[in-house]
Amino acid sequence: MRRRHALQPDQAARPRLAANLLVGPCDVGRGIFATRAFQPGELILHLAGPRFDRSDPIHLTEAGANLLQTGQRSYIMLQSPGVFANHSCDPNAGIQANRRLVAIRPIAAGDEIRYDYSTTMDEDFWTMACRCGAAGCRGVVTDFRLLPAAVKERYLALGIVQGFIARKERRRSEAPAGQRSSVAAPSDSAFPARNRTR
Repeated sequence: MRRRHALQPDQAARPRLAANLLVGPCDVGRGIFATRAFQPGELILHLAGPRFDRSDPIHLTEAGANLLQTGQRSYIMLQSPGVFANHSCDPNAGIQANRRLVAIRPIAAGDEIRYDYSTTMDEDFWTMACRCGAAGCRGVVTDFRLLPAAVKERYLALGIVQGFIARKERRRSEAPAGQRSSVAAPSDSAFPARNRTR
């Protein structure tokens, strides 16, 4: 589902503008929109923010929902405008090299830029009800390993899965059939499930 914006900056988001992007209203709150066309593979935004460890109490706060997992136990707190990149089960962008938001199909000026949050998740404690509106919406955003096999294969082929997750998937797929585990790892009970908010 293609979302378009009239390219008028959201007044509250004016300081959050980045080259070739603007923050504006969308069907799930606010999102980031292209102010020019992007081609597949083209860098849209380098995601930035302070680092946090898995054990940091920020995971228990509402702000913790805006953490981007960059390693098995490492996260960054997304800063504007990246924090406004919304989820889609049919994304037009993805994250490469842990922090590079790139186009995975042509994006026109005015299109909302969305990526699949599941490509960055391997934590066993965070889920979100999905409201992306895509025809193939999965209904819930959860860890990468729980995605349908065809979706995982597509994302891995596009190179838009966090490196630590891609390595784990390769190890899992290379293991003899009897040794493959699809069972989720135990949850970290110190950090209950949280839901992302905007």
